Amino acid sequence: MMSLNATPSADRLHIAFFGKRNAGKSSVVNAVTGQNLAIVSDTLGTTTDPVSKAMELLPLGPVVIIDTPGIDDEGELGALRVKKSYQVLNKADIAVLIIAADIGTGSEDKALIERFKKKNIPYIIAYNKSDLTAVDVCKENEILVSAKTGENIFELKELIGKLAKGQENNKHIVSDMLSPEEVVVLVVPIDAAAPKGRLILPQQQTIRDVLDAHAVCVVTQDTELTATLQALGKKPKMVITDSQAFAKVSKDTPEDILLTSFSILFANYKGNLKLAVEGVKALDSLENGDRVLISEGCTHHRQCGDIGTEKLPKLIKKYTNKTDIRFEWSSGTDFPDDLNGYKLVIHCGGCMLNEREMKYRIKCAEDEGVSITNYGTAIAYMNGILKRSLAVFPEIAEIIG
Repeated sequence: MMSLNATPSADRLHIAFFGKRNAGKSSVVNAVTGQNLAIVSDTLGTTTDPVSKAMELLPLGPVVIIDTPGIDDEGELGALRVKKSYQVLNKADIAVLIIAADIGTGSEDKALIERFKKKNIPYIIAYNKSDLTAVDVCKENEILVSAKTGENIFELKELIGKLAKGQENNKHIVSDMLSPEEVVVLVVPIDAAAPKGRLILPQQQTIRDVLDAHAVCVVTQDTELTATLQALGKKPKMVITDSQAFAKVSKDTPEDILLTSFSILFANYKGNLKLAVEGVKALDSLENGDRVLISEGCTHHRQCGDIGTEKLPKLIKKYTNKTDIRFEWSSGTDFPDDLNGYKLVIHCGGCMLNEREMKYRIKCAEDEGVSITNYGTAIAYMNGILKRSLAVFPEIAEIIG
């Protein structure tokens, strides 16, 4: 569980280290972090999977450091490892390419640099093993370092910090819509699918964001919403609900109170809410045999009543009156490289993904002409309350008409 006083990994700057085998990549990672984060060995291909570590790194603050397998790995397994390395590009806010100074830049390094440029990822080239040889560094994003002696490791961190400026997500979940002392009611259903003994991450983050606005946060279950609203001494500014309770909460919330969901707020916070609203209309043209991908950014044990695997498919079949829609699922980092053939992608709010990876997934769908929406938008639309749930975003609500 992510504690309330820790920055969630999804909101941390993701710094990924790339390089060929034995360029000293893992050694540089350890030198930068001051920890034995990565296993170091002279054996080629020691790093077999991306290794991520959420930590505090001065002068940057909370970050996620990612060490990746060598981009020149060989063989069938090696090709899979290289693919894993390239997948990290989808969530890297800053890339650091480690090149062995005594070997120089290879074709794999050059290909990776082109990927950085194509994906608009700010990057640094660090020539390691300066204790063995020296190379000329003439560009602002190049530096000569030695993981062995510690030469220029501090300067490398400073260079990363320089690139980090402007990379932060300056959006708010809901605090920019609130004034001090306004009341917000959060509706958190506790059912068989709810995690025992805790609130899920988007609920935690929304509570904190409400408090940052110096507003008042009241948390209740959908079964107690009516009693909660009656017990309040003042009318709340808005009600924010878990999407699966949208229909009931909409009936129990007076029309003069704003209503939305965590999922819709997160679509605006780190995704593309406008595209999600436009994409949801694909539900109206679904036919038997069409493929629909339901994707989540996290991995968790599927329980009875799970929203992604049970509730959404059931609701879509009822809404479309189609019984043979082909549902497929992905979770965690397992997002398809090729979306061709899908009629619609329905994604979760992406609380476990950073903004870059969430927008990468949206861009994949957009590039292939596949409609994409998210849980809250789809559920509100099928319950006929999407326009109401978008009243907090009036410029987007106009899309519904």
